[in-house]
Amino acid sequence: MATAKTIYSCTECGGQVSKWQGQCPHCQAWNTLVESVAETAGKHRYSALTATSKVQTLAEVDAIDIPRIPTGIIEFDRVLGGGLVSGGVVLIGGDPGIGKSTLLLQALAHLATHKKVLYVSGEESVQQIALRAKRLALDVASLATRSLHLLAEIQLDKIQAVIAQEKPAVVVIDSIQTVYSEQLTSAPGSVAQVRECAAQLTRLAKSTATTMILVGHVTKEGTLAGPRVLEHIVDTVLYFEGDTHSSFRMIRAFKNRFGAVNELGVFAMTEKGLREVSNPSALFLSQHGAQVAGSCVMVTQEGTRPLLVEIQALLDESHSPMPRRLTLGLEQNRLAMLLAVLHRHAGIACFDQDVFINAVGGVKITEPGADLPVLLAIVSSLRNKPLPEKMIVFGEVGLAGEVRPVQRGQERLREAAKLGFTLAIIPKANKPKQKIAGMEVIAVERVEEAVDKIR
Repeated sequence: MATAKTIYSCTECGGQVSKWQGQCPHCQAWNTLVESVAETAGKHRYSALTATSKVQTLAEVDAIDIPRIPTGIIEFDRVLGGGLVSGGVVLIGGDPGIGKSTLLLQALAHLATHKKVLYVSGEESVQQIALRAKRLALDVASLATRSLHLLAEIQLDKIQAVIAQEKPAVVVIDSIQTVYSEQLTSAPGSVAQVRECAAQLTRLAKSTATTMILVGHVTKEGTLAGPRVLEHIVDTVLYFEGDTHSSFRMIRAFKNRFGAVNELGVFAMTEKGLREVSNPSALFLSQHGAQVAGSCVMVTQEGTRPLLVEIQALLDESHSPMPRRLTLGLEQNRLAMLLAVLHRHAGIACFDQDVFINAVGGVKITEPGADLPVLLAIVSSLRNKPLPEKMIVFGEVGLAGEVRPVQRGQERLREAAKLGFTLAIIPKANKPKQKIAGMEVIAVERVEEAVDKIR
């Protein structure tokens, strides 16, 4: 097989040169040239495309629901939007040792009972995969799971040949950074290799209706390694989160063409692999023997699921000219804004205090509904006075001191009531029209009103 001609394209202007240079001769940008395969121009390329493409009106297209392939793991299916899709490409990333390979091996073991599946590993031998399956107590020797096939290979052409020969319904590539194409001279894991291999595997998945799951490495900043176009090529992007020192893992969808984004699945890592957590709110609530100051429970919305999370605040007298502002699980810049609002509109100053904010359980909260719980936790810690027992809070705070509504307020209240909470401080616009059984709702419009309610 002849080696394809390679060129170097600029990521800034798109200019192309035949040899690598430190500076792009077209836009003068430095270190922007990456290797890629030169496309061969030919009439057959366009004639084939014309023969298979057809212009249709929207009315001529049948809107058919996409059938799902359940993985047997409810939390995984929730994040995927109901299950895998034939011809869909899923990219899952996470820190080393977080549990990506374990989750996928468990899912494939279930899928193999009614589908033919293939696990392609570029990082482990088939013996290592078999040892992991043994540790997970997977019944791989039974007739029901004989359709789980393993392949230890990193050469792209050989992987594609095996997929064409075996015709599996689901293929796992672990990982995309280890796969390389002989058409490129760069090493596996380089930008050009990752982009080219992902593009060819995606084309193969679409043309054969094979579900492709790609495992991706992450950088030290927590983003997927490789080109940004990798996330645009695939249909679904999932991130595995969690502290390696904790047994809890969370998988979150950041892109999903077949379902909702920001869905959250919660797992617990055990000796027998990952196990689903049926009540994830219990993970994010600390168990205190008595009421403590600086603790406030909020209800956050993760996709379609409301979760109860405890927000903890600790204020301590500062001994430096620049008091510390530290947050874990929340945005640090937003904390400075909330402290300014608290001083301006509620008359509570924290300029001489070190402020520490923590979201229990390692969960990351990005929605503005955490503003009001953070403020009330700060006031509770500053006054050293616990908040009322069995109380939940949510609401966005504006710079003018107003408390703004959040989405799906009714669902948040019902979830809190189901878990035994009896008091809620919420924005006035989120006040339910019908009373929720067993729960007293206090609706506020201003920050100072909310602070007065907890005196």
